[in-house]
Amino acid sequence: MGKSGRGCSQIYAVYGMDEEWQTLLFLIIHATLFSFLAFLILLYFDLLCFHFDSLFPSLPLGTSRFAAGFAASVTAISAACLFFAAGNIFYSSLALHWDMSQRMLNSVSDWSSVKHVLAVGSGRGILLNSVAMQLKKEGSFGRVVGFDRRKATVSSTLNTAKVEGVQEYVTCREGDPRTLPFSDNYFDVVVSAVFLHTVGKEFGPRTAAAAAERMRVLGEVVRVLKPGGVGVVWDLLHVPEYVQRLQELKMEEIRVSERVTAFMVSSHIVSFRKPRHRLVGPGEVRLDWTSIDIC
Repeated sequence: MGKSGRGCSQIYAVYGMDEEWQTLLFLIIHATLFSFLAFLILLYFDLLCFHFDSLFPSLPLGTSRFAAGFAASVTAISAACLFFAAGNIFYSSLALHWDMSQRMLNSVSDWSSVKHVLAVGSGRGILLNSVAMQLKKEGSFGRVVGFDRRKATVSSTLNTAKVEGVQEYVTCREGDPRTLPFSDNYFDVVVSAVFLHTVGKEFGPRTAAAAAERMRVLGEVVRVLKPGGVGVVWDLLHVPEYVQRLQELKMEEIRVSERVTAFMVSSHIVSFRKPRHRLVGPGEVRLDWTSIDIC
C-alpha cells in the first residue's frame, strides 16, 4: 500500500466521520459495557462462586468457578472484538480510505491529459479531492465532478475541497447514480470508492434486485466513460459481480487488486479501460457506444 504522507489525525481534521460515527459509537459503548462486566465478574469472583454453589449445591465441585471464569472470558473476548471492530472501522473510514484513494490514482497512467473526471458516490470527498490534488499537481486544466445522492453530502464535499485548496478543480452534483445526468462518452476517468455496494440495499444486500441495481450503476459508469477512458472502483463484497459484468460489456485491461480488509470485510480495487472500438460482428466495427444495453 502506498504511503499517503498524512496521518489519521490530519485526515480526520479535514474530513471527520460521516455516517460511520453511529456504528463506531455503538461498538465503543458495547465494548465498554462488556469490559466493565468482565471487570465486575473478576472483582467479585469468589462472591459469585459462593452464591452459585448455594443455589446449586448438587453440582460437582468446581463448577461455579468454571462458570464464572467462562463468563468472564467470554465478556472480555467480546469486548476486545468490539474494540477491534471499532478501530478497524475508524481506520477504514479515514487512513485506509485515503491510502486506497492514492492507489486508485495510480491506475491512470497520464493525469496531465485528463480533462473530465467523475467521482460516483463522492461522500466526504476523500477520493474526489485526491483526484483534484493530482490534477493540480500535474498542472492540468481538468476538472472533477463529485456525484452523490444526498444534498447535505454535496455541501460538505465542497467545504472539504476548499480546505484542501482545490475548490477550483471541483464541482458537485446531487442525483440518482442509476441514471447519471451526463452525456454518453463524456468522462476521461470515472472513479468510485466504497459506494457501489450501498446501491439497492433497500432490497437486501444478497438479493437479485439489489445486484441488478448495482449493475445498473456500473453500466452507467461505462456509458459516460469515453472510449479509451479508465474506470476505477474500490468496493466491498461484490467485486466478482463487477468483474463479470465488465467482461460482458467487453471492457479491456480489467485488473483486480489484492484483497484488503476494510470495514471488517474483503475489498478490492477494480480498474478497466473502455475499448476505443466496439466490435459488433465479424468484420464490423462500430464507434458509437450509445446503443449499448447497460441495464
